[in-house]
Amino acid sequence: MSIFQAILEALESLSGNKMRSALTVLGIVIGVASVIAMLAIGNGAQASITGSISSVGTNLLFVFSGGSDGGPGGGPGGGMRSGNNDRPLTIADAEALMDTFAAPSVAVVAPVIQGNALLTFSSEKTSASISGVTPNYAQARNLEMAEGEFINEEQALGRMSVVVLGPEAAKTLFGHADGVTGETIRIEGQPFRVIGVLTAKGGGAFGSEDNSAYIPFSTAQARLIKRGARDQVDIIYAQAVSAEAVPSAVEEISDILRQRHRTPVGLDDFSVMTQQDFLSAFSQIAGVLTIFLGGIAGISLLVGGIGVMNIMLVSVTERTKEIGLRKALGARKRDILLQFLTESSMLSLIGGIVGTFLGWVIARVVEYVATATGNAFVPIVGWDAVLLSTSFSAVIGLFFGIYPASRAAKLEPVEALRYE
Repeated sequence: MSIFQAILEALESLSGNKMRSALTVLGIVIGVASVIAMLAIGNGAQASITGSISSVGTNLLFVFSGGSDGGPGGGPGGGMRSGNNDRPLTIADAEALMDTFAAPSVAVVAPVIQGNALLTFSSEKTSASISGVTPNYAQARNLEMAEGEFINEEQALGRMSVVVLGPEAAKTLFGHADGVTGETIRIEGQPFRVIGVLTAKGGGAFGSEDNSAYIPFSTAQARLIKRGARDQVDIIYAQAVSAEAVPSAVEEISDILRQRHRTPVGLDDFSVMTQQDFLSAFSQIAGVLTIFLGGIAGISLLVGGIGVMNIMLVSVTERTKEIGLRKALGARKRDILLQFLTESSMLSLIGGIVGTFLGWVIARVVEYVATATGNAFVPIVGWDAVLLSTSFSAVIGLFFGIYPASRAAKLEPVEALRYE
């Protein structure tokens, strides 16, 4: 029996039991669709996170208080250790990093203190993250203004009550994110004049940056965000002169802070992290999550394969006399084996093709829902996922069809013809 003839007979046999074949295929369809949709969502999440982190530039450095067990400079792989002996970062530390002679690879330094606050305008209110920043912050974080201007040196020195809003915070308070410059809002009951609105950036390494408000560092320090030490800061952002200068900048920053904090190498009470550190950490987490989601969805494929084997066993039982007649007329064991393996493989292949289309549809629905809710999230349906799930479904059909096909091929013609 040729392969082409086996395929024709398989299609004829499957079409003779349309409802049963359709229900069997449905298990494979659900399994393949689940695998493709889950992998697409996982890949989309990974691309969204890494893209968001990369959007602020590859030469951005983050300086935190608290050392790392992973060694000098810290990193996402090492556990952060903080204790009573750790010295907090201060404005004086940030100013020391601005020394072009001690840190020639560092272009911009921006100390920040952060907190959460209640923003109100008329009857509208929202809880947003609030940051006390210096004028250098916009350059360090590559912020772009949708309207107005960012905080300047005069406003910082004068402790002025001005605020720059993220687009989400502006939209919540005013109903729109444009034309709000010059309005006055209240932050924790204190009046602040809106001087600008940022362009939308979406989620960042530390959450959404769109639902945020930025005020002068001096104003935040004096009126809204209190810390144990007067000049204490939560984080220092530093921008290297170029992406190639990042390693040099890390070393220069580490050396300056070790001298200031009088800490030996290996016992730093601070951590310096790069964009690459965050990208590696988030990529690793997203990769594990994608594999986990794909593994869960793969269980559906396994269940579908068991369904194929069950139906093929029923088919062997129902067609016992047909098998006996074929063998009595000269059909060989391999012909019977090929016939039933072809049928099981056809069921899985059809299910794989339909499941691929359904998985793509589910991914597009998720994208539509995400867009409608204001989240820039695009599931990525890769050819690797399509080939993997479709091939796996065909292999499952072949694997779970071996036992029923082998059982059919081993039937004795006389016993098969006498079967009732």
